[in-house]
Amino acid sequence: MQKNKSLKDILLIHELAFILLIILAATAGAVGIHLWEKSRLEATRISSLVTEVQQTRGDLYRQMKELFDAYFLEDATAREEYNHFTASVEKHFVQLKKIAVGDAEIQAINALQHNYHKFVVEAPALFDQYQLASNEASKRAINTDIETGLFNRYEVLLAHTEKLLNQKQQELTQQLTNTQRIATILLIIPLILAALLLIFSRVFLKHALAQPIEGVLRATAEISAGNLSHRAPEEGVAELAMVSQAINVMADKLASSQEALVRSEKQAAQGLLVPMLAHNIRNPLASIRAISQVMDDPERDSETRGAFKDIIDTVDRLERWTGSLLAYLLPLKPQPQHAQLKDIVAGALAPLQQKIKAKSIQLSLAKWPKNNTVYTDQHLLEQVIYNLVLNAIDASNKAGSIDIVVDIKRTAFSLQILDRAGGMPFKPDPSAISAPSSKRFGTGLGIPFAFKVCDALGGELKFEPRVEGGTVITLQLPIFLPLPT
Repeated sequence: MQKNKSLKDILLIHELAFILLIILAATAGAVGIHLWEKSRLEATRISSLVTEVQQTRGDLYRQMKELFDAYFLEDATAREEYNHFTASVEKHFVQLKKIAVGDAEIQAINALQHNYHKFVVEAPALFDQYQLASNEASKRAINTDIETGLFNRYEVLLAHTEKLLNQKQQELTQQLTNTQRIATILLIIPLILAALLLIFSRVFLKHALAQPIEGVLRATAEISAGNLSHRAPEEGVAELAMVSQAINVMADKLASSQEALVRSEKQAAQGLLVPMLAHNIRNPLASIRAISQVMDDPERDSETRGAFKDIIDTVDRLERWTGSLLAYLLPLKPQPQHAQLKDIVAGALAPLQQKIKAKSIQLSLAKWPKNNTVYTDQHLLEQVIYNLVLNAIDASNKAGSIDIVVDIKRTAFSLQILDRAGGMPFKPDPSAISAPSSKRFGTGLGIPFAFKVCDALGGELKFEPRVEGGTVITLQLPIFLPLPT
């Protein structure tokens, strides 16, 4: 049987699960925030790269304008502005190198810077050649070199850098989408676990607390109404199971007390009746014995004298059994003595010979071992065997069979009475004061008396159905009955 879990343990598990949910939710939030912050920083970095790259382009074109102003408009401040923009572009490249991450970005920025340095060196020389050109064809060629040479190379590198940054932005967009999906999943998992914990808590409260409490309340109502056989369900948490177990133990004790009270009342009633019946039986028995003694004349033939002797022995046995019946109402005090188990069985069967012949019962006796001496109360055991065999005879059909089997061990022996009748119509109860009787004039005291004697003799009595039909009665008793101290 599975052991019920303690409410303390279950509450501890519930609290730990709740704390775990909080930790999972906090972890999911922290991971989501971290991923989002990482993506935000990457977006800011790429945006800074794009801005710095665009500013280098703007400063480059401004430098070209200052060169035009210096060579063609003879602007005195153009050279100073040109140098200012050169320093600004260099600062942009320094900033780009700080922001750049990865070999591809660093190589692209280095290529831009290298090309810019070539522009700074080659642009003034081309403008000088342009001024010294003697014809329009030379000027157009120099102008073409400026447009398709310096600017085109820089624009190609700039386009490559912008393509790289656009690719980075696309990757960042995809990363933001994945981050959002991961953050959503991480937030949904604690919600699902919380819902499962809520469902589990509800199911647990119903099966482990609510239903067992209803069972306990129903049991207390039934028991208080007098239904002592009702039992509280020992289920739910360990504490409620212990309460149910205590209620069931209380019900058992109340039932035992009630049975003891009823038994004592019945014994009190029988205590008034049985002595009167015993007195009315003993008087005729005494007369029969006295007449038999008087008629037992030595001058009579041996067969007649044997018959009178049998009458006297039977009367004496009936007298002893009547005394045992009176003792049934009081605590039995066995008087053990050494006796042969074979003689005890023979003494119990002697008064039943007439009944056995009348129903043509085939009686099969045990094969007695050489040593069948027991130390027990011969008269009590004899009366028990008599009552049990008498019941078997009465239950058997005409020409039936009864087997008596004995098994003697070193410290105990068993005696079995097997019949082939229709079986017992009731289950014998060792605690009952009387048993149902199928006989017309039966008193129902034989089986209860047998239980009481077996208990007093330190043994037990069992009634079991026989496989082939009928009943198996088993007496198990010790070889040596210890005297009470």
